[in-house]
Amino acid sequence: MSLHTLSAIDGRYEKETAVLRAFFSEFAYLRDRTRLELEFLIALSKIGLCPHPNISIDSFSDEDAIKIQEYEKTTRHDVKAIEYYLRDQLPLEFHQWIHFGLTSEDINNIAQALGLCNSRDKVILPSLDNLLSSLIDFSKKYRALPMLAKTHGQAAVPTTLGKEIATYIARLKKCRDEISSHPFEAKLTGAVGNFNALQVTYPDIDWIEFSKSFIQSIGLEPNVITSQILPYDNWIRYFDKIKLTNSILIDFAQDMWRYISDGILKQKVVENEVGSSTMPQKVNPIDFENAEGNLGVANSLLTHYAQKLPVSRLQRDLSDSTVRRTFGTALGHTILAWNNISKGMTRVAADEEKIKSDLDSHWEVISEGAQTILRSVGKSDAYETLKAQTRGSQLSGGNYQAWVEGLDVDEKIKEKLKSLSPETYVGLAIQLTDEVISK
Repeated sequence: MSLHTLSAIDGRYEKETAVLRAFFSEFAYLRDRTRLELEFLIALSKIGLCPHPNISIDSFSDEDAIKIQEYEKTTRHDVKAIEYYLRDQLPLEFHQWIHFGLTSEDINNIAQALGLCNSRDKVILPSLDNLLSSLIDFSKKYRALPMLAKTHGQAAVPTTLGKEIATYIARLKKCRDEISSHPFEAKLTGAVGNFNALQVTYPDIDWIEFSKSFIQSIGLEPNVITSQILPYDNWIRYFDKIKLTNSILIDFAQDMWRYISDGILKQKVVENEVGSSTMPQKVNPIDFENAEGNLGVANSLLTHYAQKLPVSRLQRDLSDSTVRRTFGTALGHTILAWNNISKGMTRVAADEEKIKSDLDSHWEVISEGAQTILRSVGKSDAYETLKAQTRGSQLSGGNYQAWVEGLDVDEKIKEKLKSLSPETYVGLAIQLTDEVISK
Protein backbone atom coordinates (compact mmCIF):
# COMPACT_ATOMS: atom_id res chain seq x y z
CA MET A 1 0.00 0.00 0.00
CA SER A 2 2.80 2.45 0.88
CA LEU A 3 4.20 2.04 -2.64
CA HIS A 4 1.21 3.93 -4.03
CA THR A 5 0.88 6.79 -1.53
CA LEU A 6 1.22 10.31 -2.86
CA SER A 7 3.00 11.70 0.19
CA ALA A 8 6.40 10.45 1.35
CA ILE A 9 5.18 10.96 4.91
CA ASP A 10 2.65 8.14 4.50
CA GLY A 11 4.81 6.17 2.10
CA ARG A 12 8.60 6.01 2.29
CA TYR A 13 8.69 7.48 5.81
CA GLU A 14 5.56 5.81 7.17
CA LYS A 15 7.40 3.92 9.91
CA GLU A 16 8.89 7.11 11.37
CA THR A 17 5.82 9.34 11.07
CA ALA A 18 2.80 7.04 11.55
CA VAL A 19 2.76 7.95 15.24
CA LEU A 20 1.22 11.32 14.27
CA ARG A 21 -1.81 9.67 12.65
CA ALA A 22 -3.42 9.37 16.07
CA PHE A 23 -3.66 13.18 16.13
CA PHE A 24 -3.85 14.47 12.53
CA SER A 25 -5.31 11.75 10.29
CA GLU A 26 -8.79 12.10 8.83
CA PHE A 27 -9.89 9.34 11.19
CA ALA A 28 -8.52 11.23 14.20
CA TYR A 29 -10.25 14.44 13.11
CA LEU A 30 -13.61 12.68 12.72
CA ARG A 31 -13.17 10.79 16.00
CA ASP A 32 -12.21 13.86 18.02
CA ARG A 33 -15.04 16.00 16.66
CA THR A 34 -17.57 13.24 17.34
CA ARG A 35 -16.31 12.94 20.90
CA LEU A 36 -16.51 16.71 21.35
CA GLU A 37 -20.12 16.78 20.19
CA LEU A 38 -20.87 14.16 22.84
CA GLU A 39 -18.83 16.05 25.45
CA PHE A 40 -20.88 19.12 24.62
CA LEU A 41 -24.09 17.14 25.17
CA ILE A 42 -22.77 16.03 28.56
CA ALA A 43 -21.95 19.65 29.41
CA LEU A 44 -25.50 20.70 28.49
CA SER A 45 -26.86 17.93 30.71
CA LYS A 46 -24.84 19.25 33.65
CA ILE A 47 -26.62 22.60 33.45
CA GLY A 48 -29.99 20.88 33.16
CA LEU A 49 -30.85 21.45 29.51
CA CYS A 50 -30.96 17.81 28.44
CA PRO A 51 -30.62 14.29 29.86
CA HIS A 52 -27.19 12.74 30.21
CA PRO A 53 -26.39 10.70 27.08
CA ASN A 54 -25.48 7.19 28.15
CA ILE A 55 -23.11 6.46 25.28
CA SER A 56 -19.44 5.61 25.23
CA ILE A 57 -17.11 8.21 23.75
CA ASP A 58 -14.19 5.78 23.54
CA SER A 59 -15.44 3.20 21.07
CA PHE A 60 -15.18 5.15 17.81
CA SER A 61 -14.11 2.81 14.98
CA ASP A 62 -13.20 2.85 11.30
CA GLU A 63 -16.77 1.80 10.54
CA ASP A 64 -18.07 4.87 12.39
CA ALA A 65 -15.77 7.14 10.40
CA ILE A 66 -16.92 5.57 7.13
CA LYS A 67 -20.56 6.17 8.07
CA ILE A 68 -19.83 9.86 8.63
CA GLN A 69 -18.06 10.06 5.28
CA GLU A 70 -21.11 8.52 3.61
CA TYR A 71 -23.28 11.33 5.05
CA GLU A 72 -20.74 13.91 3.88
CA LYS A 73 -21.14 12.73 0.29
CA THR A 74 -24.66 14.18 0.50
CA THR A 75 -24.15 17.11 2.86
CA ARG A 76 -20.77 18.25 1.50
CA HIS A 77 -20.32 19.46 5.06
CA ASP A 78 -18.21 17.38 7.43
CA VAL A 79 -19.60 18.64 10.74
CA LYS A 80 -23.22 18.32 9.64
CA ALA A 81 -22.38 14.77 8.61
CA ILE A 82 -21.18 14.11 12.18
CA GLU A 83 -24.45 15.50 13.51
CA TYR A 84 -26.49 13.15 11.29
CA TYR A 85 -24.31 10.23 12.31
CA LEU A 86 -24.94 10.99 16.00
CA ARG A 87 -28.67 11.03 15.37
CA ASP A 88 -28.32 7.39 14.36
CA GLN A 89 -26.51 6.61 17.61
CA LEU A 90 -28.70 8.49 20.10
CA PRO A 91 -32.37 8.26 21.06
CA LEU A 92 -34.77 10.81 19.55
CA GLU A 93 -34.89 12.87 22.77
CA PHE A 94 -31.26 13.94 22.17
CA HIS A 95 -31.52 14.90 18.52
CA GLN A 96 -32.55 18.49 19.19
CA TRP A 97 -29.52 19.03 21.45
CA ILE A 98 -26.82 17.76 19.12
CA HIS A 99 -24.63 20.69 18.00
CA PHE A 100 -27.05 22.99 19.85
CA GLY A 101 -26.31 26.69 19.32
CA LEU A 102 -22.88 25.98 17.83
CA THR A 103 -21.12 26.72 14.58
CA SER A 104 -18.87 24.16 12.90
CA GLU A 105 -15.71 25.98 13.95
CA ASP A 106 -16.65 25.61 17.61
CA ILE A 107 -16.03 21.89 17.16
CA ASN A 108 -13.30 22.01 14.52
CA ASN A 109 -10.95 24.37 16.32
CA ILE A 110 -11.20 22.55 19.63
CA ALA A 111 -10.47 19.21 17.96
CA GLN A 112 -7.40 20.59 16.21
CA ALA A 113 -6.16 22.39 19.30
CA LEU A 114 -6.36 19.07 21.14
CA GLY A 115 -4.45 17.41 18.32
CA LEU A 116 -1.69 19.99 18.57
CA CYS A 117 -1.56 19.82 22.35
CA ASN A 118 -1.63 16.03 22.66
CA SER A 119 0.84 15.44 19.82
CA ARG A 120 3.17 17.96 21.46
CA ASP A 121 3.13 16.02 24.72
CA LYS A 122 3.22 12.49 23.30
CA VAL A 123 5.32 12.82 20.14
CA ILE A 124 7.02 16.20 19.64
CA LEU A 125 8.62 16.60 23.05
CA PRO A 126 9.79 12.97 23.35
CA SER A 127 11.39 13.26 19.90
CA LEU A 128 13.11 16.53 20.83
CA ASP A 129 14.23 15.08 24.15
CA ASN A 130 15.77 12.12 22.36
CA LEU A 131 17.62 14.48 20.03
CA LEU A 132 18.88 16.57 22.94
CA SER A 133 20.02 13.44 24.74
CA SER A 134 22.08 12.38 21.72
CA LEU A 135 23.75 15.81 21.56
CA ILE A 136 24.41 15.86 25.30
CA ASP A 137 26.07 12.43 25.18
CA PHE A 138 28.29 13.54 22.30
CA SER A 139 29.16 16.86 23.94
CA LYS A 140 30.00 15.16 27.23
CA LYS A 141 32.27 12.65 25.47
CA TYR A 142 34.27 15.38 23.73
CA ARG A 143 33.95 18.15 26.29
CA ALA A 144 37.73 18.51 26.61
CA LEU A 145 38.86 17.63 23.08
CA PRO A 146 40.55 20.76 21.66
CA MET A 147 39.86 21.57 18.02
CA LEU A 148 40.48 24.35 15.58
CA ALA A 149 37.51 26.71 15.34
CA LYS A 150 36.64 28.35 12.05
CA THR A 151 35.32 31.87 11.51
CA HIS A 152 34.63 33.08 7.98
CA GLY A 153 35.92 29.65 6.95
CA GLN A 154 39.37 30.50 8.28
CA ALA A 155 41.39 28.94 11.10
CA ALA A 156 40.50 30.75 14.33
CA VAL A 157 40.96 30.58 18.10
CA PRO A 158 40.69 26.96 19.34
CA THR A 159 37.63 25.60 21.10
CA THR A 160 36.60 22.08 22.09
CA LEU A 161 34.39 19.77 20.08
CA GLY A 162 32.11 19.39 23.08
CA LYS A 163 31.70 23.16 23.38
CA GLU A 164 30.71 23.45 19.71
CA ILE A 165 27.87 20.98 20.31
CA ALA A 166 27.00 22.53 23.70
CA THR A 167 26.22 25.82 21.98
CA TYR A 168 23.45 24.08 20.06
CA ILE A 169 22.25 22.27 23.17
CA ALA A 170 21.82 25.58 25.00
CA ARG A 171 19.82 27.03 22.10
CA LEU A 172 17.63 23.95 21.75
CA LYS A 173 16.92 23.73 25.46
CA LYS A 174 15.41 27.22 25.35
CA CYS A 175 13.23 26.15 22.43
CA ARG A 176 12.23 23.00 24.27
CA ASP A 177 11.14 25.01 27.32
CA GLU A 178 9.06 27.34 25.17
CA ILE A 179 7.43 24.50 23.26
CA SER A 180 6.59 22.54 26.42
CA SER A 181 5.04 25.54 28.20
CA HIS A 182 2.92 26.74 25.29
CA PRO A 183 -0.80 27.00 26.20
CA PHE A 184 -3.13 26.06 23.33
CA GLU A 185 -6.20 28.22 22.80
CA ALA A 186 -9.64 27.18 21.57
CA LYS A 187 -13.01 28.87 21.23
CA LEU A 188 -16.69 28.03 21.67
CA THR A 189 -18.48 31.29 20.88
CA GLY A 190 -21.03 30.63 18.14
CA ALA A 191 -21.52 31.73 14.54
CA VAL A 192 -19.98 35.21 14.78
CA GLY A 193 -18.33 34.96 18.19
CA ASN A 194 -21.16 36.47 20.23
CA PHE A 195 -23.07 33.41 21.54
CA ASN A 196 -26.10 34.75 19.67
CA ALA A 197 -28.16 31.56 19.40
CA LEU A 198 -27.42 30.37 22.92
CA GLN A 199 -28.03 33.77 24.49
CA VAL A 200 -31.35 34.43 22.77
CA THR A 201 -32.65 30.95 23.65
CA TYR A 202 -31.44 30.78 27.27
CA PRO A 203 -30.63 34.33 28.37
CA ASP A 204 -30.35 33.38 32.06
CA ILE A 205 -27.36 31.09 31.51
CA ASP A 206 -23.85 32.58 31.71
CA TRP A 207 -22.65 31.30 28.34
CA ILE A 208 -19.29 33.01 28.58
CA GLU A 209 -18.53 31.14 31.79
CA PHE A 210 -19.95 27.94 30.29
CA SER A 211 -17.62 28.29 27.30
CA LYS A 212 -14.58 28.92 29.48
CA SER A 213 -15.40 26.01 31.76
CA PHE A 214 -15.97 23.60 28.87
CA ILE A 215 -12.70 24.41 27.14
CA GLN A 216 -10.69 24.39 30.37
CA SER A 217 -12.16 20.99 31.27
CA ILE A 218 -10.43 19.43 28.26
CA GLY A 219 -7.08 21.06 29.01
CA LEU A 220 -7.14 24.08 26.69
CA GLU A 221 -7.10 27.85 27.16
CA PRO A 222 -10.41 29.57 26.30
CA ASN A 223 -10.51 32.57 23.99
CA VAL A 224 -13.93 34.24 24.11
CA ILE A 225 -13.09 37.27 21.94
CA THR A 226 -13.36 35.81 18.46
CA SER A 227 -15.12 36.03 15.13
CA GLN A 228 -16.66 32.87 13.68
CA ILE A 229 -13.18 31.39 13.82
CA LEU A 230 -10.56 31.29 16.50
CA PRO A 231 -7.82 33.83 15.84
CA TYR A 232 -4.95 31.48 15.04
CA ASP A 233 -2.29 33.76 16.52
CA ASN A 234 -1.83 31.39 19.44
CA TRP A 235 -1.27 28.36 17.23
CA ILE A 236 1.11 30.35 15.04
CA ARG A 237 3.22 31.21 18.08
CA TYR A 238 3.54 27.49 18.71
CA PHE A 239 4.48 26.81 15.09
CA ASP A 240 7.03 29.61 15.22
CA LYS A 241 8.69 27.87 18.16
CA ILE A 242 8.88 24.67 16.15
CA LYS A 243 10.18 26.63 13.16
CA LEU A 244 12.95 28.27 15.22
CA THR A 245 13.94 24.85 16.54
CA ASN A 246 14.11 23.58 12.97
CA SER A 247 16.16 26.56 11.82
CA ILE A 248 18.68 25.95 14.60
CA LEU A 249 18.86 22.32 13.52
CA ILE A 250 19.43 23.26 9.87
CA ASP A 251 22.45 25.20 11.14
CA PHE A 252 23.52 22.17 13.16
CA ALA A 253 23.04 19.67 10.31
CA GLN A 254 25.10 21.84 7.98
CA ASP A 255 27.89 22.13 10.55
CA MET A 256 27.91 18.37 11.08
CA TRP A 257 28.06 17.88 7.31
CA ARG A 258 31.05 20.22 7.17
CA TYR A 259 32.83 18.48 10.08
CA ILE A 260 32.42 15.18 8.24
CA SER A 261 33.54 16.71 4.94
CA ASP A 262 36.62 18.24 6.57
CA GLY A 263 37.54 14.98 8.29
CA ILE A 264 36.94 16.32 11.80
CA LEU A 265 34.34 13.59 12.25
CA LYS A 266 34.51 10.08 10.87
CA GLN A 267 31.43 8.00 10.17
CA LYS A 268 30.70 4.48 11.29
CA VAL A 269 31.04 1.97 8.48
CA VAL A 270 28.04 -0.35 8.48
CA GLU A 271 28.40 -3.65 6.65
CA ASN A 272 26.20 -3.97 3.54
CA GLU A 273 25.39 -0.26 3.43
CA VAL A 274 26.25 1.54 0.19
CA GLY A 275 27.35 5.18 -0.15
CA SER A 276 27.33 5.38 -3.93
CA SER A 277 26.06 3.31 -6.83
CA THR A 278 29.46 3.62 -8.50
CA MET A 279 32.04 4.77 -5.90
CA PRO A 280 32.50 1.94 -3.38
CA GLN A 281 34.61 3.99 -0.96
CA LYS A 282 31.90 6.48 0.00
CA VAL A 283 30.11 6.74 3.35
CA ASN A 284 27.58 9.51 2.96
CA PRO A 285 26.30 11.72 5.82
CA ILE A 286 22.76 10.82 4.78
CA ASP A 287 21.12 11.25 8.20
CA PHE A 288 22.17 14.90 8.39
CA GLU A 289 21.40 15.53 4.71
CA ASN A 290 17.96 13.95 5.04
CA ALA A 291 17.33 16.01 8.17
CA GLU A 292 18.30 19.24 6.44
CA GLY A 293 15.90 18.58 3.57
CA ASN A 294 13.00 17.65 5.82
CA LEU A 295 13.57 20.64 8.08
CA GLY A 296 13.33 22.88 5.03
CA VAL A 297 10.05 21.30 3.91
CA ALA A 298 8.60 21.59 7.41
CA ASN A 299 9.62 25.23 7.75
CA SER A 300 8.11 26.08 4.37
CA LEU A 301 4.73 24.89 5.64
CA LEU A 302 5.18 26.49 9.06
CA THR A 303 6.02 29.79 7.36
CA HIS A 304 2.90 29.51 5.23
CA TYR A 305 0.78 29.06 8.36
CA ALA A 306 2.11 32.35 9.73
CA GLN A 307 1.29 34.07 6.43
CA LYS A 308 -2.10 32.49 5.79
CA LEU A 309 -3.87 31.72 9.04
CA PRO A 310 -4.02 35.24 10.56
CA VAL A 311 -5.84 36.43 7.43
CA SER A 312 -9.57 35.82 6.89
CA ARG A 313 -12.16 37.61 4.80
CA LEU A 314 -14.52 39.27 7.29
CA GLN A 315 -15.90 36.64 9.69
CA ARG A 316 -14.31 33.76 7.81
CA ASP A 317 -13.73 31.91 4.57
CA LEU A 318 -12.83 28.29 4.01
CA SER A 319 -9.31 28.80 2.66
CA ASP A 320 -7.94 28.15 6.15
CA SER A 321 -9.62 24.76 6.42
CA THR A 322 -7.52 22.95 3.83
CA VAL A 323 -4.34 24.55 5.20
CA ARG A 324 -5.11 23.33 8.73
CA ARG A 325 -5.37 19.78 7.47
CA THR A 326 -1.63 19.85 6.69
CA PHE A 327 -0.48 20.29 10.29
CA GLY A 328 0.42 16.60 10.48
CA THR A 329 2.53 16.95 7.34
CA ALA A 330 4.62 19.81 8.74
CA LEU A 331 5.09 18.03 12.06
CA GLY A 332 5.78 14.74 10.27
CA HIS A 333 8.69 16.24 8.34
CA THR A 334 9.84 17.82 11.61
CA ILE A 335 10.03 14.65 13.69
CA LEU A 336 11.49 12.75 10.74
CA ALA A 337 14.34 15.27 10.68
CA TRP A 338 14.78 15.26 14.45
CA ASN A 339 14.93 11.47 14.55
CA ASN A 340 17.45 11.38 11.69
CA ILE A 341 19.74 13.77 13.56
CA SER A 342 19.49 11.58 16.66
CA LYS A 343 20.40 8.56 14.54
CA GLY A 344 23.21 10.44 12.82
CA MET A 345 24.80 11.34 16.14
CA THR A 346 25.21 7.66 16.99
CA ARG A 347 27.17 7.09 13.77
CA VAL A 348 29.87 9.75 14.06
CA ALA A 349 33.01 10.03 16.16
CA ALA A 350 35.86 12.50 16.39
CA ASP A 351 38.96 11.81 14.30
CA GLU A 352 41.32 12.87 17.04
CA GLU A 353 44.47 12.47 14.95
CA LYS A 354 43.09 14.75 12.25
CA ILE A 355 41.97 17.31 14.84
CA LYS A 356 45.42 17.31 16.50
CA SER A 357 47.15 17.64 13.13
CA ASP A 358 45.01 20.69 12.28
CA LEU A 359 45.94 22.34 15.57
CA ASP A 360 49.65 21.62 15.13
CA SER A 361 49.56 23.19 11.67
CA HIS A 362 48.08 26.48 12.85
CA TRP A 363 50.05 28.02 15.68
CA GLU A 364 49.02 31.42 14.36
CA VAL A 365 45.63 30.93 16.06
CA ILE A 366 47.16 31.66 19.47
CA SER A 367 48.24 35.12 18.30
CA GLU A 368 45.06 36.49 19.89
CA GLY A 369 46.22 35.36 23.31
CA ALA A 370 49.82 36.39 22.72
CA GLN A 371 49.00 39.94 21.65
CA THR A 372 46.56 40.33 24.55
CA ILE A 373 49.25 39.27 27.06
CA LEU A 374 51.68 41.76 25.50
CA ARG A 375 49.16 44.58 25.56
CA SER A 376 48.55 43.91 29.26
CA VAL A 377 52.21 44.84 29.96
CA GLY A 378 52.23 47.99 27.87
CA LYS A 379 53.05 46.75 24.36
CA SER A 380 50.48 48.84 22.53
CA ASP A 381 51.81 47.71 19.14
CA ALA A 382 51.39 44.01 19.97
CA TYR A 383 48.50 43.52 17.55
CA GLU A 384 50.43 45.04 14.67
CA THR A 385 53.50 42.96 15.52
CA LEU A 386 51.55 39.70 15.44
CA LYS A 387 49.67 40.79 12.33
CA ALA A 388 52.96 41.14 10.48
CA GLN A 389 53.98 37.66 11.62
CA THR A 390 50.75 35.75 10.98
CA ARG A 391 48.20 37.43 8.70
CA GLY A 392 47.39 35.19 5.73
CA SER A 393 50.00 32.60 6.63
CA GLN A 394 50.50 29.60 8.87
CA LEU A 395 52.89 29.61 11.80
CA SER A 396 54.72 26.57 13.16
CA GLY A 397 55.38 25.90 16.82
CA GLY A 398 59.11 26.39 16.30
CA ASN A 399 58.63 29.74 14.60
CA TYR A 400 56.32 30.88 17.40
CA GLN A 401 58.81 29.94 20.11
CA ALA A 402 61.62 31.74 18.20
CA TRP A 403 59.47 34.83 17.93
CA VAL A 404 58.84 34.82 21.68
CA GLU A 405 62.58 34.51 22.40
CA GLY A 406 63.25 37.62 20.34
CA LEU A 407 60.82 39.79 22.29
CA ASP A 408 62.09 42.52 24.57
CA VAL A 409 59.94 41.60 27.57
CA ASP A 410 60.34 40.24 31.09
CA GLU A 411 61.22 36.53 31.37
CA LYS A 412 57.97 35.83 33.26
CA ILE A 413 56.03 37.21 30.32
CA LYS A 414 58.09 35.09 27.94
CA GLU A 415 57.29 31.99 29.99
CA LYS A 416 53.61 32.89 29.90
CA LEU A 417 53.75 33.30 26.14
CA LYS A 418 55.67 30.03 25.72
CA SER A 419 53.02 28.19 27.71
CA LEU A 420 50.49 28.94 24.99
CA SER A 421 49.71 26.27 22.40
CA PRO A 422 46.78 25.53 20.09
CA GLU A 423 45.90 22.47 22.20
CA THR A 424 45.78 24.35 25.51
CA TYR A 425 44.41 27.70 24.36
CA VAL A 426 40.71 26.82 24.76
CA GLY A 427 39.71 29.38 27.38
CA LEU A 428 36.76 28.29 29.52
CA ALA A 429 35.33 25.98 26.87
CA ILE A 430 35.32 22.93 29.15
CA GLN A 431 33.71 24.80 32.03
CA LEU A 432 31.06 26.29 29.77
CA THR A 433 30.31 22.90 28.25
CA ASP A 434 29.90 21.35 31.69
CA GLU A 435 27.52 24.15 32.65
CA VAL A 436 25.29 23.39 29.70
CA ILE A 437 25.24 19.60 29.90
CA SER A 438 24.82 19.50 33.68
CA LYS A 439 21.45 21.28 33.60
